[in-house]
Amino acid sequence: MSGSDENSKGPTLTGPQRAATLMLAFGEERAAAIMSRLYDDEVRALSSAMTTIGSLTAESVEEMCLAFVNELGRSGVIGGWEATQRLLNRSLPPDRAAQIMQEMRLPAGRTVWDKLANVNETILATYLKNEHPQTVALVLSKIKPDHSARILALLPEELAGPVILRMLRMETPQRAALDHVERTLQSEFMSNLAKATARDTHEVMAEIFNNLDRATEGRMMAQLEELSSEAAGKVRALMFTFEDLQKLDTQAIQILLRTVQADTLTMALKGASGRLRDLFMRGMSERSARILLDDLEALGPVRLRDVESAQVAIVARAKELAAQGEIFLDQSKDEEMIG
Repeated sequence: MSGSDENSKGPTLTGPQRAATLMLAFGEERAAAIMSRLYDDEVRALSSAMTTIGSLTAESVEEMCLAFVNELGRSGVIGGWEATQRLLNRSLPPDRAAQIMQEMRLPAGRTVWDKLANVNETILATYLKNEHPQTVALVLSKIKPDHSARILALLPEELAGPVILRMLRMETPQRAALDHVERTLQSEFMSNLAKATARDTHEVMAEIFNNLDRATEGRMMAQLEELSSEAAGKVRALMFTFEDLQKLDTQAIQILLRTVQADTLTMALKGASGRLRDLFMRGMSERSARILLDDLEALGPVRLRDVESAQVAIVARAKELAAQGEIFLDQSKDEEMIG
């Protein structure tokens, strides 16, 4: 808002004086509500400005308010996680702001059990398969039967049997035991789930690099390395390559195979390691594996660009399935061992 906006019908005012004028125009009740949310130095600046305004005509105040509204109308609004977090950090203690951001990233629901009802069964089964059968039985008894059934079907056989037996023998759980399980789910599973949904800029850049051909990726990574070796290291650690699919288990490979076209898979595996080829073939029927081997032999020489394009497409599909909770992608990098 420029000084000329209100000079035609009143004196020239400083920025703090214009803000103070607007506060007074809002009335005491609204002004008090706004000032209660300001920092001490901002309150002092406004209060000092109020004492220097003097008398202004109704026309001057009206023109200033109209100019303020027009200025707001020209300003765009950018929302999102970062904008929300900045606003919370300005108005709340850091720990409370962080807690609210974490809660917003969690599935909807008032209680832990409500939230679990909105968690994909594959994600929940992946967590529960490492828990004691009694804990798993308690969790499955607290959520809806159809959800429990899908989770139970995903558990290893050696765990599913003991879980079923404990569910059959389960009596009403003691409050202390239930509280303990709820706290554990909240502090471990829900907390990790919230962190998993928060993406930083390095993760976004890693995904972009994953979609580049290898020559371009190598050139871009070298440039980034020169500018910031630390940033390059973070991006490199977050990148998920076609060879990283070796970390998938057989069930995840089978789910992935159902969504990938045969010619795309053949092209991608043309440039893959023998270990990764074997992994994909173990997820197929014997007949499908033989057909794949025949197709690979019949394919002949291919362009590296075509192989990379097929591999990028399969990695992208794997990430989509992971985002939907259908499979789990282990994106950790194996650290080098020094003997």
